[in-house]
Amino acid sequence: MSPLELRASFSLASIYGLRMLGMFLILPVFALYAEELPGGRDHTMIGLALGAYGLTQALFQLPFGMASDRLGRKRVIYFGLLLFALGSFIAATAHDINMIILGRVIQGAGAINAAVTALLADLTREEHRTKAMAMIGGTIGMTFALSLVLGPALYHWISIPGIFAMTGVLALLALLVVKFSVPDPRASHFHSDAQAAPAKLRGVLHDRELLRLNFGVFALHAAQMAMFVVVPFALRETGGLDVNHHWQVYLPVLLISFLIMLPPIIYGEKKAKMKQVFVGAILLMLLAEIFFARAITHFEGIVAVLTFYFVAFNILEASLPSLVSKIAPVGAKGTAMGVYNTCQSLGLFVGGVLGGVLSHRFGAAAVFEFSAVLMAIWLFLAYGMKALPAVKNLMFPLPMLSSEETKRLQEKILQLAGVQEVTVIPEEQVVYIKVNRQHLDEQALQKLLPSVS
Repeated sequence: MSPLELRASFSLASIYGLRMLGMFLILPVFALYAEELPGGRDHTMIGLALGAYGLTQALFQLPFGMASDRLGRKRVIYFGLLLFALGSFIAATAHDINMIILGRVIQGAGAINAAVTALLADLTREEHRTKAMAMIGGTIGMTFALSLVLGPALYHWISIPGIFAMTGVLALLALLVVKFSVPDPRASHFHSDAQAAPAKLRGVLHDRELLRLNFGVFALHAAQMAMFVVVPFALRETGGLDVNHHWQVYLPVLLISFLIMLPPIIYGEKKAKMKQVFVGAILLMLLAEIFFARAITHFEGIVAVLTFYFVAFNILEASLPSLVSKIAPVGAKGTAMGVYNTCQSLGLFVGGVLGGVLSHRFGAAAVFEFSAVLMAIWLFLAYGMKALPAVKNLMFPLPMLSSEETKRLQEKILQLAGVQEVTVIPEEQVVYIKVNRQHLDEQALQKLLPSVS
C-alpha cells in the first residue's frame, strides 16, 4: 500500500472506531446506571435505550451511502458525525431514560459506515482494498473488546453522562481527522465491491445462502444486546461485584476466549472446513445461552459461561463477513454487505427491546431462553448451508472496453481452470472474478488480463 493509502486507511479506521467506541462503551454498565433514572426501573426502557441506535442506524445506513455518491463523501460523513455528536450531548445532559433514548436514536441516525467505506474505496487501489477493509474490521473488534474493559473504569471516573459527553467530543475531533488527515479523492465513483446498488438488492435478498447469514448476524447481535440488559445486574447481585470492577470479569474472559477461538478459525480456513467450524460455533453459542438461563444466579457459573459465549461470539463475528464475501454474487459484494450490516443493526434494536421486555416481565432466565431459541433456529438454517468451497474474490483494473470486448474477455476467463464466476463492469473499468483457490491457474489468468489492456 502507498503512503496515501495507508494514511487513508488508518484515518478512516480510527473514525469508524471512535464512533463504535461511543456505542460500545456503555454496554457493560448502562443498565445499572439507567435503573436509577426516572423511568429506568422498567427494564423495557433500559433495553430500548441500549438498542434504539440500531433502528435508526439500520434505516439510514444505506441511504447515507447512496447520498454520498451525489453529495460527496466527506459532506455526508461531516453531517453524520455532527448528528452523532448531537445525540451524544443530548444523552449526556439527560435527566430521565426518555431523553437518553432520544439521544441514542439521534446517535444511530449518524450512520456514516457506508459513506466511510465508499470513501475508503475511492482512496485505495483494487488490489489493496481488501487489506484496507480488514483494518476497519479489526478496529471494530478491538474497539468492542476495549469497551468492555474501559467502560466500567470510565464509569467510575466520569459516570455515564461523562462517557456520552466524551463520545460527543471525540465525534467533533473526528471531524478534524476527516478534514486534515483523510486525503481528498481525485474522483468519487461507484464501487460494486464496497457499495450497495439498488438494482442488485432484489437478487441479494432472494439468495438463500445469504439469507441464512443475514438471519445469523441478526440473531447473534440480538442475543448480544439482550445479554447486556441482564448480565450487569447478575454480576452485581450474584458476586457482590461493584460495577466499577466488572472489568475484572471481562478482561480475563476476553483474553481466554480470544486465544481459544484462533485455532478453530485457522483450521477451518486451511482445511476448507469453515462450515463445520461455523456450525460448531453456533452450537456452542446455543449451549451457552441454555447454561446462562440455568447459571444466572451463580457468579462462578456466569463467568464460566461468559468465556464460552465469547469463544463462540468471536468465531462467528470473525467468520460471518468473510462468508458473505465468498457467497455473494461476484460484483454484488457491496450490496450483500450493505444488507448484512442492516440486519446486524436491526438485531441490536430487536435484541435490546425484547431483552428488556422479557427481563421486566419474566426475569433474566427468559432473556437467555429467547436467545437460545434464536440460536436453535440459526443452527437449523446453518446446518442446511451448502459446503463452502475454498473460494476467493479477485478484482483487476481494466481499460475501457466495448461490449464485444467485454463478452470475449468474460468467455476467455471462464474457460480458465478454477474460475467460477466472472463479471466485467465497463463503467467501473474492473473485472470481478470468483475463483477456487485450489484449482486456479494463476499464471494463465495473469497472462490473459494484459492481453486486453
